[in-house]
Amino acid sequence: MTLDQIILFTLFTLVFALLLWGRYRYDLVAFGALMVAVVLGVVPTKHAFDGFGHPATLVVALVLIVSAGLVRSGAVYLITRSLVSTTRALGTHIAIMGSVGAVLSAFMNNVAALALLMPVDIQTARKAGRSAGLSLMPLSFATILGGMATLIGTPPNIIIASIREEQLGEPFAMFDFAPVGGIAAIAGLAFVALIGWRLIPQRADNNTDVTHIAPYTAELTVPEGSKLIGERLSTLYPEAEKADVAILGLIRSGKRRYGRAAGAVLQSEDTLVLEASPEALDEFRAALSLNFSDSARQEKLDAAGDGLELVEVVAPEDARISGRSAQSIGLAWRQSTVLMGLSRQGKQITGHIRQSDIQPGDILLLLCPRGRAADVIDWLGCLPLADRGLDVTANDKTWLAIGLFGAAVVAASVGLIYLPVALGLVMVAYVLTGILPIAQLYDHVNWPVVVLLGSMIPLGAALESSGGTALLADALISLTQGLPAWGILAVLMVVTMTLSDVLNNTATAIVAAPLGIQMAERLGVSADPFLMAVAVAASAAFLTPIGHKNNTLVLGPGGYRFGDYWRMGLPLEILVVAVTIPAILVFWPL
Repeated sequence: MTLDQIILFTLFTLVFALLLWGRYRYDLVAFGALMVAVVLGVVPTKHAFDGFGHPATLVVALVLIVSAGLVRSGAVYLITRSLVSTTRALGTHIAIMGSVGAVLSAFMNNVAALALLMPVDIQTARKAGRSAGLSLMPLSFATILGGMATLIGTPPNIIIASIREEQLGEPFAMFDFAPVGGIAAIAGLAFVALIGWRLIPQRADNNTDVTHIAPYTAELTVPEGSKLIGERLSTLYPEAEKADVAILGLIRSGKRRYGRAAGAVLQSEDTLVLEASPEALDEFRAALSLNFSDSARQEKLDAAGDGLELVEVVAPEDARISGRSAQSIGLAWRQSTVLMGLSRQGKQITGHIRQSDIQPGDILLLLCPRGRAADVIDWLGCLPLADRGLDVTANDKTWLAIGLFGAAVVAASVGLIYLPVALGLVMVAYVLTGILPIAQLYDHVNWPVVVLLGSMIPLGAALESSGGTALLADALISLTQGLPAWGILAVLMVVTMTLSDVLNNTATAIVAAPLGIQMAERLGVSADPFLMAVAVAASAAFLTPIGHKNNTLVLGPGGYRFGDYWRMGLPLEILVVAVTIPAILVFWPL
């Protein structure tokens, strides 16, 4: 093993360890590793930033922008409005929603597809009187499965096509993934709709009254001049019970009081720590004339005279507020919005709500001026859990948006135009026709993913050029010596799936695709079956909430725990391997 190989393997080991630890965001970890590699000389300085201009990076960014245009035009709601019904059986609902999600994911970013359908699914569950947790995980898995079927459905497919072009001279076309990825998606959807949802654990935090997702930990303040001043906290218990509110404690002068709080005599500006639904919280506040936790902000909101509204949102990993508190980002003074409550998988929040760092999957209860909810949600980068947008009707730009996108897909599929150029033209057309405002153009790009791609691609190229990938291929071939071709493909898929379940699937594809090519070369067979195996396996991250962003997004709204995913995810991954291997051998023979 050469010095360069030792350095690169050490760097990749550190990257994987830091990604597993989760203390630092993946884009910072990847970019830091790239900078270290340049300083140590294993990545040439002149090629350090090649990844940021790489076609795979551009396509991922453009797909996100085009997806936003399709959303903004109202195109997607043409489908969802006609297909969603609260009267259907749960299995039928999951099959229909999963199919819609899979089809959308095949032609737009699968995170964007879930972001569109998750509010629809939650609202349907509320109206049907059942837990949203029974259908959100199946919907997440369905959108992941659907992305396997096309080139632009998921970043791993884009990366694998680009690596094939670099090393074998020609990329995969738009629908080259469809025979294998489509079969895996159909089999997976059938399993999820018929059996999978029955494996989701039933418990109080994902099977409660669905008038709310989960109880919020919230804060209300005793205002000056309140009739409650001088009363003991315990005297509020009857009113709290009537409103279905749990009083958890008291905050005075910034300090939380627990066991002795019941006998505490209330003072002006004391903060009550509560657990309640949005409706119960508002009832309790009105009954006792309490203030919101941010008294100064409440005065300004009341003075505006436009009225207030409560909004429930979920925080994805790349939200402005993820990893930060409402106070630190200036939610109150920048957006005139108060963080009323916070729900975190049924866990109680021990600190001040406004000072608590928000985690991906948290559900936020926001109080904002009436009519400004959409702007506040967009600014935060969160996803709404109300049925905002369900009544959107088709306008004169809906079919224009669909037509432009469809023409680009067809042109790229038949080879008339290079895919990044086709998507770039759609983006320009969306801006010129007013489908997507130019001021919001770059707001829809997932910049952490772009930085991850731009950083990992040069590192992957360095591992390949140094012979490191060949060493890994030799090790896997030695491990699978004597196995038939399908057995070797299965081992490659299992290894790739395992990495993808705990790491970002984009990083997994960058490492595993060159490995598959090297294994094929050592065995003297076509590399395409190995690349297809990697493509499906890199996307099949169903065991944990951290393997794919979609799994993280439904963690809080579904009331799931970390260990819930493998119950449906493990048999699904086994099924995906079982149907993918024969499909590969038929459509992409060795």
